[in-house]
Amino acid sequence: MADIRNIVILTGAGISAESGIDTFRDAGGLWEQHKVEDVATPEAFERDPDLVLRFYDKRREAIQTKQPNTAHKALARLDEEWARKPGHELLIVTQNVDDLHERAGAGRVLHMHGTHLNAWCTACDVRTPWNGPLIERPPCPACGTSALRPDVVWFGEMPYEMERIYSALREADLFVSIGTSGAVYPAAGFVQEARSMRIRTLELNLEASMGSRWFHESRHGPATEVVPQWVEEILGG
Repeated sequence: MADIRNIVILTGAGISAESGIDTFRDAGGLWEQHKVEDVATPEAFERDPDLVLRFYDKRREAIQTKQPNTAHKALARLDEEWARKPGHELLIVTQNVDDLHERAGAGRVLHMHGTHLNAWCTACDVRTPWNGPLIERPPCPACGTSALRPDVVWFGEMPYEMERIYSALREADLFVSIGTSGAVYPAAGFVQEARSMRIRTLELNLEASMGSRWFHESRHGPATEVVPQWVEEILGG
């Protein structure tokens, strides 16, 4: 694909599901055990902070036991090899709050929904790498105040670095969506933005998503199969 120089990749829960990380929207997903409004809104945190902190402490502990799969590793390989090509750019925008892209070796990763492995101090606005529990209200390493919360974007909050994402999209030749439901905005609207700018679009998903009709091409199957196959193809086999 000699005409492809700049790539923006969006990843969702489907790429990490095969590593054993629960997805929120599947039949067995986390939201069946907890209502969204009870654990994933600012109002929930204000109403019952202990419930919210316990919920995210369990998620933070669980993801540290999981390992990147072949889809994460394939994207890390693409990131590494693309960086060697003069004038080529790549950005992995993930909706996931795990760190499996990084642990696989990818360097250019933007967590638009935050990450479990950060704590955000609501007193001093500093974000700190964090892999332990928050339920005991530990002090912020920066200011000493016990005002830490999970550094994740809850429903009703603005995703991170949207200007950077749209800037990368404007420069892209190819937009690829991997393992996403096509139901959560603003990420679900990226494909329409790309199409409006006449950017080539590709969906790699277990099955057709809610936004499949917007893509020039959709390939269906497990991420651990379709992602490595596509990476081999775009790198020239």
